Amino acid sequence: MSSISIIGLGGMARAIGARAVEGGNGVEVIGRDAAKAKDLAAALGGGATAGTLGAAPAGDIVILAVPYASAVPVVAQYGDALAGKVIIDISNTFNADATALVTPDGTSGAQEIAKAAPASAHVVKAFNTVFGHVLAQGRPLDVLIAGDDADAKASVSAFTESLGLRPLDTGDLAMAHWLEGVGPLLMGLARHGAGFNIDLGVNVAG
Repeated sequence: MSSISIIGLGGMARAIGARAVEGGNGVEVIGRDAAKAKDLAAALGGGATAGTLGAAPAGDIVILAVPYASAVPVVAQYGDALAGKVIIDISNTFNADATALVTPDGTSGAQEIAKAAPASAHVVKAFNTVFGHVLAQGRPLDVLIAGDDADAKASVSAFTESLGLRPLDTGDLAMAHWLEGVGPLLMGLARHGAGFNIDLGVNVAG
């Protein structure tokens, strides 16, 4: 099982944290509001703890459960405290009406986060193609991941499997640009008849 720290206290943090506890992982939650962090840790149960914002995260895997606009500043704030960590970027980089990406062609939010992280940290894109409320329903889902370090992706895959989910490796971190493009795609599907209770999966023929 994994030891994880979740930076952020929103719906995705709660959904991932709940499934992580159920999977037997050690969970630390961290947020700007210390009281809310303690409340979330108590709600998750399973020995989940509340960490201190800015202090070195306890987990070997650090999940950035914050909006993309906050992700790079948070990583810069932590600086060397993230050295040697596996950082999971779950952010979506679409604009206010979810019709386009705010990142330029040829890059991604995950790659910008990687630039801000210590050289010994490894960023893996994951979970951005899953709606938080769907993740919270507890059903099996596919999680598309991308990253440059094989060991980091193996750690994220093992953690993902502990949540009852199936990790699918899409390639190196440059693929995060296309994973982030799934955000507007899902929002378009949801708004044009499919509804928001949907998930993206892969069926293997044969």
